[in-house]
Amino acid sequence: MLAASHPILSCEAAKVMEAALFQSDEAQEWIAMGRAGRAVAEAIRADFAEIGGFAPHGCMVVLIGKGHNGGDALIATQALLTTHPQATAKVLFVFGEKALRPLAARAWRELAQLASDRVQTITLTDLPAAAELCLDGVFGFQFRPPAAAEVAALLGTVNTRTFRLRAAVDLPSAGLFRADFTYATGSVKSPVMDAPEAGRVRYLDLGFFRGVDRSTDRVLLARVLAPLAQLRPSRGDKRTYGHVFVMGGSGSFPGAVLMTVLASLRSGVGLVTAFVPESLVANFAARAPEAMWVGWPETPTGSLALAGEHLLRERLERATCVVLGPGLGRERETLALVRNVVETSPVPLVLDADALQPEIVRAGRALRVLTPHAGEFARIADGMELREFARGTRATVVLKGPVTRIAAGAEVDAGSDPVVYHSFFGGAVLARGGSGDVLAGLIGGRLAQHPADPALAAAQGVVWHGRAADLLARAQGSTAVTVTQLLDFLPAALRESAHEL
Repeated sequence: MLAASHPILSCEAAKVMEAALFQSDEAQEWIAMGRAGRAVAEAIRADFAEIGGFAPHGCMVVLIGKGHNGGDALIATQALLTTHPQATAKVLFVFGEKALRPLAARAWRELAQLASDRVQTITLTDLPAAAELCLDGVFGFQFRPPAAAEVAALLGTVNTRTFRLRAAVDLPSAGLFRADFTYATGSVKSPVMDAPEAGRVRYLDLGFFRGVDRSTDRVLLARVLAPLAQLRPSRGDKRTYGHVFVMGGSGSFPGAVLMTVLASLRSGVGLVTAFVPESLVANFAARAPEAMWVGWPETPTGSLALAGEHLLRERLERATCVVLGPGLGRERETLALVRNVVETSPVPLVLDADALQPEIVRAGRALRVLTPHAGEFARIADGMELREFARGTRATVVLKGPVTRIAAGAEVDAGSDPVVYHSFFGGAVLARGGSGDVLAGLIGGRLAQHPADPALAAAQGVVWHGRAADLLARAQGSTAVTVTQLLDFLPAALRESAHEL
């Protein structure tokens, strides 16, 4: 897991790391600036796809400060103008062109020479009312607040203008520029984690990290998925890849458990057995014949009844993981059933949705992954923060949100803090009902294959889910789509990871 992540650094730690890495060698700094600028441009092009792509004749407004942050933005501008030969750029030097430091000045000279007929320098009074892109390269991570009044006023004026996409390099300048995306170059700096003005954060790995350290706040890398994209053993069979049981569904919420099963079937697991109210079996079996469907006796309201517990018990020795909760409902009898299962389970568990009750998540001794959103976490955590709760329960906790965080409580040694992994994959396309049910199925399928490593299963499920969401949004936008469409982008998400070992 640590090898598939990088540390999140304070600004001071990032400064120390880069000083040690470059040793004041401008040649090496220039190479790194080039990589950063081109990576920003590539990320901007990819994220523009979510809103239909960069218009061929589009205009970009580029805000430039004095140092490396501005140099990154100028190189990104050059790359964007190269790939969009009819586009134009308006460059605003916030402190004047003469204030540029040597490498930023070099980046400006190269841009001006390459596309002099398509690049115009402007002042605030020339700022257009609207443009395709605004790229913020004013302040980098070495900025110390507050910003001068005139700079704050300039950024305030920029925020009133209309841009299809607002992008910041590394950090939104002075905490004032309002970005749709912030591209963290080389490392993720901790201030961006709690900055609402940062929008969605993308980590652009520039190869700065060597080896593996033990930092306890980390950003997940796409390479966590790379093993899933490799050739599978030639002599494996369905039993080689685990057997996940899914238990859930009710008359009130029938679709949730179906989505979990559909996602489990795509997770690479060998076998899927689903335990659902008996009235749902015929329809669900027609929808997903690859799963084995077991009809469960129902309560009068259509939930799982205690009387069916033997159906699970007599099969449980075949399972390598059990997913509990999707569409379960909160009927007292059903929750008592779930608690019984959790208390005695000999195999790892994924607890989702209505299975996330205080008396259930702490029951029994089986390894477990909990998948709460913020409201569910408040219900089970009793005021504790994520790391403390994971340490106390020794669970792997997937706290879903705009940045999903995974606290690896099962890995904790006595007296140490859990590692918290942050996933920046995905976005607003996931902000719809059913997204969590798909995630639970992916995590359950991965845990069935790696029952001793719940943190790995959680990370693979979260990153896979998020990368599929990014691809879905880029192909079809984030508005007129459905959650089950994520399933069709899971193969492509893996193929993109094939070379990231």
